[in-house]
Amino acid sequence: MHRLLYVHVFLCCLNMAHPFCPAQCTCVFHGRVDGAGSRSVLCNDPDMSDIPVNVPVDTVKLRVEKTAVRRIPTEAFYYLVDLRYLWITYNSITSVDTGSFYNLKVLHELRLDGNMISIFPWESLKEMPKLRTLDLHNNRLTNVPTEAIPYLLNITYLDLSSNKLATLPSDLMDIWPPFNGAPVSTNASQKVVLGLQDNPWFCDCKISKLIELSKMADTPVVLMDLFLTCSGPENLAGVLFQRAELDNCVKPSVMTSATKITSPLGSNVLLRCDTTGMPTPTLVWEKNDGSQVNNTVQESPGDGIRWSIMSLHGILYKDAGDYSCKAKNVAGSAEATISVSIAGTMSTTIPPLSPSIVTGPASQGTTPAPPTGTPNSPTIAPTAPPRTSTLSAVPKRPQTSPSTSVQKGPPKQGKSQQGGNGRKLAADEKSKKSDASKSVKDLKIVEETEDTAVLLWKKDGLPNDAPLTVVYSPYGEEDIKRTLETNAGSGKVLLEGLSSGMRYSVCLVAKGSAAGKDPCVDFYTLDNMEDGGQNQLFVIISGIACALVLPLIALLLYKIIALYCKGHSTSADEEELEKESYVKFETISMKQRTLNSRPTELWARRPTNDSERMLLCSRSSIDSQMTYKSDSSRSEWLC
Repeated sequence: MHRLLYVHVFLCCLNMAHPFCPAQCTCVFHGRVDGAGSRSVLCNDPDMSDIPVNVPVDTVKLRVEKTAVRRIPTEAFYYLVDLRYLWITYNSITSVDTGSFYNLKVLHELRLDGNMISIFPWESLKEMPKLRTLDLHNNRLTNVPTEAIPYLLNITYLDLSSNKLATLPSDLMDIWPPFNGAPVSTNASQKVVLGLQDNPWFCDCKISKLIELSKMADTPVVLMDLFLTCSGPENLAGVLFQRAELDNCVKPSVMTSATKITSPLGSNVLLRCDTTGMPTPTLVWEKNDGSQVNNTVQESPGDGIRWSIMSLHGILYKDAGDYSCKAKNVAGSAEATISVSIAGTMSTTIPPLSPSIVTGPASQGTTPAPPTGTPNSPTIAPTAPPRTSTLSAVPKRPQTSPSTSVQKGPPKQGKSQQGGNGRKLAADEKSKKSDASKSVKDLKIVEETEDTAVLLWKKDGLPNDAPLTVVYSPYGEEDIKRTLETNAGSGKVLLEGLSSGMRYSVCLVAKGSAAGKDPCVDFYTLDNMEDGGQNQLFVIISGIACALVLPLIALLLYKIIALYCKGHSTSADEEELEKESYVKFETISMKQRTLNSRPTELWARRPTNDSERMLLCSRSSIDSQMTYKSDSSRSEWLC
């Protein structure tokens, strides 16, 4: 009986360990020849109302599309530790919890477009340190809070289009070049893509940086749609960002009373800074070490103007340094620096390096040195030039005097240090030789996609913290190499920013390895199936359109030719009808009687002139012919 129970428990555990697919989903395993692969799950049942909880744990891509799901609960995907692509698109989601994306440490892409989200938990992005793509297109977002800015630093694709955003935090654009002060790079993989179109933007000073960005060319930040349009205020409604001119919006400019000040020790120093801009900028003083300065007074005598005075009372050597006056408003920021130095020199004695005992007055060595302590230090004496301070001569002492011990100390220390350095160099050489014989093995590529791939390896005697450099580039194009730094213990690294359908070469370089013996491997990225499908669909639609349009064109040409031929035949018929429509009338008149004439020939024919050649008119009648009694009169035809 116990054996049967054990067998039953074993079979249950085996069934639970075997990956299974949710009832309303479709699971596909993309296997490879080497046994590795990835699993994708698609859930698109219209009757699904909750996020599935029994998705296989090895899922890499999860898609929940066109369902009735309305909420993403807390820790909905915590067990999917390998999940890299999460698409929850075109559902009815209105609520997303702060902990919905807990434990998604390797998630690379999050798409929530086509839902009804009005408030997004931006702080949840800290649970996804590898996230690079965030798509919130076609939702109901009304604002992006300032607190969300730190969580968007690593995002390279941000789509906020087709929402209800009217403005953005003025500091949001400061996390990307050129507003963050970082050098502008031409590398396409380092560009940031922003989707901000189809929003009711209120064009004021708060989004002046975005308007300025739309007017720039060749920037690291790429807008999906360059033709962003203002919806307000009324004087800018319908105006493109590229043509918008904002009123009362001027970047700050900073002016200082001096750029460098030198003051005696213990004196009082006043530093003044003035700024102008619209809206009126704020002023903050900072020292070069980042510490804030409190002894300041500020005043704004009018709109767009502000000045500030910082006071240093009884300055010490620690007060020397650079002080920055930083001005900022929603249109931008500016700063100016004032360098403060302390007047005077410091004198200190340098003990002689000779091992001999000092037996008389010793020569004094004075060298200027930067301040390292307070003026009360016994070895530092601040003086005003050209005065110098001197120390009394060291008197003669026996062998056990402190001066003798100080003089003999350095040579011994140097000797011991030299021995230590020798041993250290020998150890370094030995470690280099040992590292040269160690490398990595079993280098291979798995999980290729259109733009990423995963490189795997096994360490061959290397320690876990041994530095490795991953060098990869398109095959045969050595001039555009890219590198990644990692360590031997990680065992894998993600290659990003690849192009679809291309051949790449990747090498793993270990520190101290022999030149030309680094392991390398070639691989291909996947083709973009969506583009291929779109092209095929376009070809099919074009063929159908041609099949329908060509017969219509032929029929139209036939009708035009037929009408043309019919026009010619009609004109010919009209001419023939015109010829046959006229009758030549002749006038019949009585002949004059003669003696020799025959009695039967009483009438004679004569041709009519043009005036008599008329058609019958509406007054014609049966008795229209009238004959005069006179033989000399001619007959007439009356109409």
